[in-house]
Amino acid sequence: MIYLLLAYEFFKTGLFSFGGGYATIPFLYNISQIYGWYTIDELTKMFAVASITPGPVGINTATYAGFKTAGILGALFATVSEIIPSLICVIIVSKLLKKFSDNFYVKAIIKTLKPISCGLLIFVAIGLIKPSVTDIKAMILLTVLLIMSYKSKLDPIFYFGFSALAGLVIACLKSFII
Repeated sequence: MIYLLLAYEFFKTGLFSFGGGYATIPFLYNISQIYGWYTIDELTKMFAVASITPGPVGINTATYAGFKTAGILGALFATVSEIIPSLICVIIVSKLLKKFSDNFYVKAIIKTLKPISCGLLIFVAIGLIKPSVTDIKAMILLTVLLIMSYKSKLDPIFYFGFSALAGLVIACLKSFII
């Protein structure tokens, strides 16, 4: 039964998460709330690992979540279920793109989906930030990273590396002070 639930939830995620891997965050957040397969803290770790490993973030996260929930078979079900909707959509869209690319209704739908995706991401980002910012050091790091990402527009891997380095420095300072 767990495999069918994984397949269903990740099929929905793959079908409705427009905008790339990070658009899966609201769906994965919802899955964690409904089924309790993983915690919000584990979800933030999943995205951290998925972001630094090769491959699409959404697929990596589906694999990680499926494995966390039901082992290797769970990872397979979650990953394949997330890929199938995109595969079908890409095949269909590639056939129809030339014919409908200038269509008013198609443009209107795409234009409407973008702000909806942004709103969902903001809502989930707030939910993920709350349990992650546990002290003043985390708040300072978050503020610095937000300012840096706004000003410099560097690759996200830079910010993960910067955060890891900051965590290492803080841990070393703690060990020397204590």
